[in-house]
Amino acid sequence: MLLPQCFGFSSFQVAAVFSLLDYDYELPEALIAQRPLAQRDRSRLLCLDRNTGGCAHRRFDDLTDLLQPGDLLVLNNTRVIPGRLLGRKESGGKVEALILDYAQGAQRGTFECMIRASKRPKPGSRLFFDGGLEARVESVNSATCHLSFRGPLHLDKALEIIGHVPLPPYIQRTDDFQDRDHYQTVYARHKGAIAAPTAGLHFTRDMLERLREKGVAVVFITLHVGYGTFVPVRVADIREHAMHAEWFSLGNDVADAVLAARGRGGRVVAVGTTCVRTLENCALPNGTVEPRTGMCDLFIYPGYRFKAVDAMITNFHLPQSTLLMLVSAFAGREKVLAAYNEAVREQYRFFSYGDAMLIASLKL
Repeated sequence: MLLPQCFGFSSFQVAAVFSLLDYDYELPEALIAQRPLAQRDRSRLLCLDRNTGGCAHRRFDDLTDLLQPGDLLVLNNTRVIPGRLLGRKESGGKVEALILDYAQGAQRGTFECMIRASKRPKPGSRLFFDGGLEARVESVNSATCHLSFRGPLHLDKALEIIGHVPLPPYIQRTDDFQDRDHYQTVYARHKGAIAAPTAGLHFTRDMLERLREKGVAVVFITLHVGYGTFVPVRVADIREHAMHAEWFSLGNDVADAVLAARGRGGRVVAVGTTCVRTLENCALPNGTVEPRTGMCDLFIYPGYRFKAVDAMITNFHLPQSTLLMLVSAFAGREKVLAAYNEAVREQYRFFSYGDAMLIASLKL
């Protein structure tokens, strides 16, 4: 088996920069994508060489040329739930509830929710939504409430009928029926996310099939993206930031596929920061991973030494976000911010419905 050093990831280390202000950049509001492209794989793809900082401008479906036989593509098959509910309190006041832990809540019968209302509901009070769906406030803590639901329909069915897609706050419009499809990867399977693993939104079934035919292996992990992906960093020293934990599962098939990729000299290509965090959370010192299921709160920022991931496909991330810090850890803050500035100059589309990046040792 080839040692991890042959891939360059274990010896690749970037300067550790811990000031929040060092992860800022200027972005014209007009470049924040409000809707996706009509064809998923026709988005633009900025290719960044993580060693030199060189950039090339391609299209996302060029990925079938950029990945090589023997590479391993790792995707997140979580499924976004329409978990935003609009209703009223017993007093008649408006209320909005966002289910944060659908997969875990479905097992225990109560759901952790963010509540937006003029006054926080008290334990024991009831909330009313369309379709006869009711919720009882079981407990209240500093940031969230735990609700139990009841109604004529199973909660899963009720959400499909009356729930709203929880679009990110920078998409400044209400969700519509098209978002049920657009804000979902074509391979989404396991319900539980409140945000899409957006790097995966660019793939089509046909594109995945063409990659398989070329000899690129494709496997899936599950990480239910939580509200923490939107929580801003509020500390001056990023090392003091606490990540929200998210449920994940990495199976034996993924562990075996990573081991096989290492043996044949292929690259482990993570699609999105959720896959990066899951793989690194399960990584062993030799660059392989072990199967695990649990909660992941791994915070990756410059100074982190990557063990499992050789290349990354990702979207463009918000200034001062933990996602931008992760990407900076992978390729270097200065290289990443220079690439972002070039993307702005070239009028790339940013954030969830925007364009993508491939970060790898590309020899551009």
